[in-house]
Amino acid sequence: MMGDQCTGIEQVKILCTEPGMAQGLDPLHLLDILQVLWTKKEIHELPEAARRGFASLTDPLEGLLVMLENCHDWRNWRKGKPQSLAHYIIDQFCNWIKDDGRVQQILKPAKLQARVFSLLTEVPANMLDQLASLYEVDKVDKSSQLGLINNLCIKGKYKEAALLSIKLDLQPEVDMEQVCIPLLLQDKVNLVEAYIADYPGLQCDLLQLLDSWCQLTVNIADIQRAFLPEPVLQVLCKFHQRTPIWCISTKVIGRYGKLSHLRWNKLNRKALSKLVIRLMELYDINPELCPNVVNQRQVATIKYLLYKRFIERSMSQENWSEHIEAVVGYNPQLRLQFVTLLERHTDMDTVASWALRLSVPREKLPYYIAERLEKVKTMGLENRCAEESTEEIQNKKKFYYQLPIPTECIHFLDHLDQLKHCAARVLQAGGVVGIDMEWRPTFGMLTRSRVSLIQIATKNCVYLLDLPQLVNQSESECRRAELTYFIQTLFTDQTITKLGYATTGDLRTLSTAYPVLKDVVQHTAGVLDLLNVHRELQKVPIRRRDRNRGVEVLVSEDGVDSGNSHVEKGLSLLVQSVLGKSLDKTEQLSNWERRPLRPQQIIYAASDAYCLLDVYDSLCREPQRFGLSCSLEEFLMLKVEKKARGLKQKKNKSSPTHPFQCGQTMQPTLLKASSSPPLSPSEFSVVCDNMLQGLGRYLRCLGVDVKILENDDDHRKAAEIARKDNRFILTCGLPYHALRSQVAEGRCLSLNCSEKAKDQAITVLKHFNVQITPTDIFSRCQVCNGAEYLKLPVEEMRQAMQSKAGSGRAECTDLPTAMRSSSSVDQAVVSPQTDASNCSGQAGRCSYNPRCLWADRSRLDLKTLKFTSGADLQVETVPPGILDKVDIFYCCVSCGKVFWEGSHFNRIASQFQEVLHVTDKKTFYNL
Repeated sequence: MMGDQCTGIEQVKILCTEPGMAQGLDPLHLLDILQVLWTKKEIHELPEAARRGFASLTDPLEGLLVMLENCHDWRNWRKGKPQSLAHYIIDQFCNWIKDDGRVQQILKPAKLQARVFSLLTEVPANMLDQLASLYEVDKVDKSSQLGLINNLCIKGKYKEAALLSIKLDLQPEVDMEQVCIPLLLQDKVNLVEAYIADYPGLQCDLLQLLDSWCQLTVNIADIQRAFLPEPVLQVLCKFHQRTPIWCISTKVIGRYGKLSHLRWNKLNRKALSKLVIRLMELYDINPELCPNVVNQRQVATIKYLLYKRFIERSMSQENWSEHIEAVVGYNPQLRLQFVTLLERHTDMDTVASWALRLSVPREKLPYYIAERLEKVKTMGLENRCAEESTEEIQNKKKFYYQLPIPTECIHFLDHLDQLKHCAARVLQAGGVVGIDMEWRPTFGMLTRSRVSLIQIATKNCVYLLDLPQLVNQSESECRRAELTYFIQTLFTDQTITKLGYATTGDLRTLSTAYPVLKDVVQHTAGVLDLLNVHRELQKVPIRRRDRNRGVEVLVSEDGVDSGNSHVEKGLSLLVQSVLGKSLDKTEQLSNWERRPLRPQQIIYAASDAYCLLDVYDSLCREPQRFGLSCSLEEFLMLKVEKKARGLKQKKNKSSPTHPFQCGQTMQPTLLKASSSPPLSPSEFSVVCDNMLQGLGRYLRCLGVDVKILENDDDHRKAAEIARKDNRFILTCGLPYHALRSQVAEGRCLSLNCSEKAKDQAITVLKHFNVQITPTDIFSRCQVCNGAEYLKLPVEEMRQAMQSKAGSGRAECTDLPTAMRSSSSVDQAVVSPQTDASNCSGQAGRCSYNPRCLWADRSRLDLKTLKFTSGADLQVETVPPGILDKVDIFYCCVSCGKVFWEGSHFNRIASQFQEVLHVTDKKTFYNL
């Protein structure tokens, strides 16, 4: 009988040495020990007890299976809850096998197939991937694999069925509708996308099915009934007499009878249409494959154009007519639908004229429209466009901003030879230009936007660049350098002030549409986005005198003139606030691909760019008049600093005060116990997306095993590494949704991109309850992730530097005193010695013992300065002056990076004091 005072590790040792244990440790005994440790939260003993127990099992895989079958805490596990003991046991088992390669040679999972398959139909999704790998489900015959997938579907575990199908590459063999439709109704679109990603046939099948549900003749309610549980369906049948429809629905009830957590709002034509459009764009599917959805989108576009023309009155007649003709095309059904909708907004003569214009058959028109056809035809109204009256023209001049230069000063450039004259006027140091871009609106259709026109305004003229024509000419005549040089110089020359409004969106559209210009607009300089100024102006009510109307105008906080019912938006609102008149936006949604452009389009395009110059001049002349406390350039330069300072103060105000501050001796920090089991950095391994490289270096600095994607790596590579090495994924932004669906539940964490890398690191450590101790700091190389160092005495380092200097490959100039100690994460401080009890914290003496591996002296050849790994010793990075200040250097055997003791440890320990776990003051480096 084991005493109550025995630790978990001692209990395992005792069980293994008891008589009758020659056949190995009983898995249930091991489970009881681990359960007690887990319940008492004695987490520090769990890893060693688990590893010793696994090694004592006669058949480790069968023992693990027994433990999981009898460990019931995972049965009640739900998303968002802490990790279960069963999941922890699997993690430790995987780490044990990974660390000891000999174990893999004795594992024989084949005989456990039936029990494993039974377990796989019960476990949650976050355990599925590891179990399938451990028991080599991928090597089982395909019929058994398909049977497992079918059992998961029968139990209503469609997410697990999809994940396992992806892992085993079974998508072509499985009924796509059986798996994907329930997932869509549970709003797991990302998992569906991953399921069909590599199979164009499945993509087409799914889209055709969803498109068929969008037919007007299909009753969506009947499809919804197919997903109701059978008892509910039987009750409803008693109150409805639609027997044939209910019988049809009942036939498919068996397939989805256990489906739960349905999102019924996902099963309507509008939601289905959006989903189909999204998938068509994602997989570049031909729109002809989904005629119902495309037709619905076209009808919606017609209704939107009718609203813009007749309700909002924000489109000119010519502009509107062009779009209507483009949308309806030669589709007779769309033409008839348009005429039918048009009669709700205008007179019958106009409707009849459009019926003639679109050649709608007389017999399909209502009689009251058909009888007017002859009258309209006789009067010649079928192709007439309403012209603006003199009164309308005068009203526009009175209420809208007018281009102050004559139309002769607007130059349309559609040939590369014309760029020379433009460059001479635009690319002048100290100049100020207004820049805007226009492209054809897509109205939600499957056409990608491409910039059709770039407007560049100077004080005396405006240049309109026909970008599609210029790009085509530059590629056909091998004159790409001329165009790229002009665009690159324009956007990167710091001496040229470029004015824009929402410039980021314009540049994004430009680089997306024209790959040849992608690298050109990546790095911009001298760009002044007036959108930032506009946001600041909207915060403060401003009372100013309108020179055009001779009255005081009060601009409210939302930027709308008091007493004016018409609400302006965007650049038009800024122009109204500063200049007193808004922009005429009736040509904004024009077909900018049309050539030649109409005169109204040309004037609108020129005005959109030139008004930026007028706004800029007014704000620069009198910034205080508009509520700006400084000049425009100074305001924009200070904006980021003020914002950052405000965030920092807010954060410090909300965060709890610590019992120690910088410059004081750090005391052990008591961390609140987390509900999830604590992990040491050596037990925690991650892969960082290429957007979080700074975070990755900080985590390496704290001893975490981190792989970091390179800048040119695809985000999906993170999922491959995570599955292969059993790592967690750290990412941010849009890639999170795609990566989350490719790994088990809880294995992917999305971080705030706007946070600093240090704050991101603290978030990660708290989320996974990783306990950092002082001995973990700098236990890994921040450059290459290596965890093995070689101690090199100062005499041998001096010899190595002299050897390299003698070969002419190193400089021996000393460095300033301020640069001798490391000042970045990459120049981290490590000062490991065997005896940490004599630490003094002074230069040249031991003060700290990191938890890392120590390499043998034979790993480095002092003659060639090469490690056995092939890496060169980077002695050229060591300042000669540091040789008199330290006794030992620490060299990474993987990459050759050289470290030495300095002051950087103090800063790292201070930055992460809130997550630093100190158990022994004697081994702690005092600040």
